[in-house]
Parts: sequence; C-alpha cells; structure tokens
Amino acid sequence: MKGILFFLVFWAATTWVCSAEMYKWVDEKGTVHFADDLSSVPEKYRADAELRKVPQQAPLTGIKGKAAPSDSPAPKLMEPEGIVVDLFRRGEIWMAQAVLNGRVRQNVIVDTGASFSLIGWQAARELGITIDENTPFIPIASVSNVILTPLVTLRSLQVGRAEIENVDALIHTMPSGQDGLLGNSFLNKFKVVLDSVNGKMTLFPFQGTPSPDRPGGYGREYWEGRFRFYHRYLSELKRARADYEKRGARSELNRIGNAIRYFENQLNELDRKASFSGVPRHWRE
Repeated sequence: MKGILFFLVFWAATTWVCSAEMYKWVDEKGTVHFADDLSSVPEKYRADAELRKVPQQAPLTGIKGKAAPSDSPAPKLMEPEGIVVDLFRRGEIWMAQAVLNGRVRQNVIVDTGASFSLIGWQAARELGITIDENTPFIPIASVSNVILTPLVTLRSLQVGRAEIENVDALIHTMPSGQDGLLGNSFLNKFKVVLDSVNGKMTLFPFQGTPSPDRPGGYGREYWEGRFRFYHRYLSELKRARADYEKRGARSELNRIGNAIRYFENQLNELDRKASFSGVPRHWRE
C-alpha cells in the first residue's frame, strides 16, 4: 500500500444502426459458438443451429478509406453514463467512503493496483464475520515475512451509487486513520477515470448489452482478465502449498488448501458462466 497506482481509461460506445443474421450453435462440450453463415457451422450441428438477428455496425468508410457519402450527418457516439464518486486526500493517497453490507461505513484507500479489497478487524467484528477452520487464507508478503490473511466475501460493497454484490475482501490490520482499501475485487467491474484536480472518480460499468463480440455483455479484455487472474492465483497458491508441505506446517496447509478449493470453485463458476454466455474457448486460457 506504499504506492497508489492511478491510470485513466477512456471509454466510447458504438452506435448500432442496422441488423444482420447470425447463427448460434453449441458443440458436444457445451461451448457456444457464433457464425455469420450457415456453411461455417459444422454439418452435424446445422440442424440445431439457431438463427438470430444481431446488431451490425454501420459502415464508416468508403473508397480509399474516406468516409462514405451520405445525405444525413453521421450519428454521434453515445457516452455511457458514469457514476461519479467524491474522493478526498489523506497525505499522498486518495480515499473514498464505502458502505459494507449496507450498514458499516468505512474510509477506504482507492488502489487500482491491488488485487483485493481490504477491511480491518474492527469492521469484520461489526459485520459479524466468523473466521474458522474452513476459511480460506491468502499469503500476503509483508516487509519481514509472509502473512496468511483470511479471505471473506462481503454481501455488498457500495461506493457512491456504485454497488457490487459478493465482493472478495481480505481482513487485514490497517494503519491508523485508514479503515480499508478499495481494490480490484470491486474496481474490476468498472473502467475507472480519476480526476485528481477535482477529487473525483468516475466508474463506467464494464457490462453492456450482450452481442456476439461482447458475450454476457463483457468484452474480450474483461473475460481474459478474469480467467488470467484465477489461473495466476491458483498457480501461486499451489506453490505456497508445496512450500508448506516441505516444512510440515499443518495449520498453514489447511488454510492454503481451503484457498485453493475456493479459487477452483470460483474458476469453475466463471467457466460455467462463460460457456452459457458464448465466450470463445481461447478467451479462457
């Protein structure tokens, strides 16, 4: 938490003006595919292929890359509505007010470089969160050693008018004056624009209208990022498990084992949602 990583992400929506045909088919593994021509569907799946009307982007160019002539002005691109959140500074960091599970208010550091959101032990007690032998623990590197930190799921986390349900959060001892940290377990649902001059953060939801190139309403970058995150964390946790096995550390092994099972379940659930939404297989690797 020594450095807060801020970046600007610019967002533009595409205006759709006409429709085209698209064929949807499902293979024997349950993976959903799309094709713009029936001949592109494997023969054994053609009888069950579903014909769909999908939006198609209006042509933007004419001969030699110039704009195609038109009697009417080109349609304007619509900017999606963003959720503006007030920020305040404390030293060199930006902070916002968050509400946990609809009732506990916290002043949280905004950190787009953190994998998880953090809450303090006092907040965990106020929320009635119980830590037991089934709780997954994540290894977190400190200045001197590695600390196993409990991972819990918040029923909801709200910042301004932006609210996300079922948010992963680590319970960690926070520095004085800082209740928690707003990390990517919340922020990865949005494109984030930070206005450091006026102390504002604008959150543009990633999810939009589902289409063949945005299965489930999310683009390729989102899906690949989620699968990459879970694969990376599982790899790191399995390395940690091997290390604890060499030491014969039974308590740590149990906690790491819970974390591995948790992330494997999360990855399986993500893969199920991706298959249902028609996410291509190569976006999930």
